[in-house]
Amino acid sequence: MGSEGPPAVTVHVTGFKKFHGVAENPTETIVGNLKEYMKKKGMPKGVILGSCSVLETAGQGAVAPLYQIFQSSINSKDSESSSPGRIVWLHFGVNSGATRFAIEHQAVNEATFRCPDELGWKPQKVPIIPSDGGISRVREDVEISLDAFCFCYLCSVALYKRVSSSQCTQTTLPVEELTKILKKKGYEVMTSDDAGRFVCNYVYYHSLRFAEQNGTKSLFVHVPLFLTIDEETQMQFAASLLEVLASLY
Repeated sequence: MGSEGPPAVTVHVTGFKKFHGVAENPTETIVGNLKEYMKKKGMPKGVILGSCSVLETAGQGAVAPLYQIFQSSINSKDSESSSPGRIVWLHFGVNSGATRFAIEHQAVNEATFRCPDELGWKPQKVPIIPSDGGISRVREDVEISLDAFCFCYLCSVALYKRVSSSQCTQTTLPVEELTKILKKKGYEVMTSDDAGRFVCNYVYYHSLRFAEQNGTKSLFVHVPLFLTIDEETQMQFAASLLEVLASLY
């Protein structure tokens, strides 16, 4: 009895479908194939792979199914070795201009889409959750590289300012430690403090807020195109990430 370890971590994974400028989204493939891949590879100790869902690349179009996933996962307590407090929401999004993986530290309460999403919505400086307040006015200058955006075909390098604490929310997972371990495993990976202002950030903000309110954890990871890092390497990265998440929870 005394030798029993902590309960397993249940990881629910999402990716996105195609969107403007990205006809084939690698995260749709990663998430769609992850269960079969892990079945063949073997699940890391202490991990339960929960739902694997592919979302519409649309702010409002992604939120309804996202909350359905959240609620059904929280309400479902039939997993013999997991508990609501040991759940991770793991979200993958593509950065078509990236050359490495990016572990996103935070999301911002701002939707400013540089192109319409897949439902034609193109908000400009709109708070994602209005009850959290308007978008930040007081920000510290920080340069954002192309790596920070979901849709880099349309993005240019810009200056943003860091959002004040009331306007952004951060993951409680140790992103620096995650990045360090994944680097040691041989992956090209970085920590990022800006997930852009497109659908990736929109979903991450909702996820982080839900996690905060329900005692769970959330993480967003930007991946490159398969032309930059091939599919097999990206699948291996996803598997390694599951293992590291369980070890650091």
